[in-house]
Amino acid sequence: MTSRWMLEVEQVRPVDTIFHVMSLSVLNEGRDLEPGYRASMDRGWAHVRVCLGVEAEHGQQKLREFYTALGTRYHLNKEERSRATLEAALTDIGLPITLADLGDTDANDDALRSSHHAGMDPVGDDVGTPVIHIEGVAFFGPVMSPAPKGEQAGVVFDGARALASYPGFFELKRSRTVGPIFD
Repeated sequence: MTSRWMLEVEQVRPVDTIFHVMSLSVLNEGRDLEPGYRASMDRGWAHVRVCLGVEAEHGQQKLREFYTALGTRYHLNKEERSRATLEAALTDIGLPITLADLGDTDANDDALRSSHHAGMDPVGDDVGTPVIHIEGVAFFGPVMSPAPKGEQAGVVFDGARALASYPGFFELKRSRTVGPIFD
């Protein structure tokens, strides 16, 4: 949701969004987790490994496209988090499906951990995803549903930028009343 919001923000504000590979699997390494969630984290390595490879081999723009294609397939289309879905998302953006092989190897996991920590360490380790960095300040969120569109996306970003500008800002939160609404 946050990535889609930021893509909207780019249309109405002079902002350049840089996608960065982080991993809930890395975040949860070594933590005592409920078995079902642990299994999910263990399966979570493949897609971030492929994301990292897409960026390394094809650049930031293709990472943005791949992340959006995966999000569409996983969240809107309710496709399995499988090799077939990775290959389909790669095909969607014109990249070779052989990049999906990167999901099956831990050869670049040190680089994945480095990427994860570069994005996450500035915000702390008691948060998950999404994390955004605005003008040198990192924070968890915003979590919203659905993602704002058009000028409303810009107005919400203006608020996030204002909060980021205050050194004493740490947290805003309220209980969710709706699940993710993708459109």
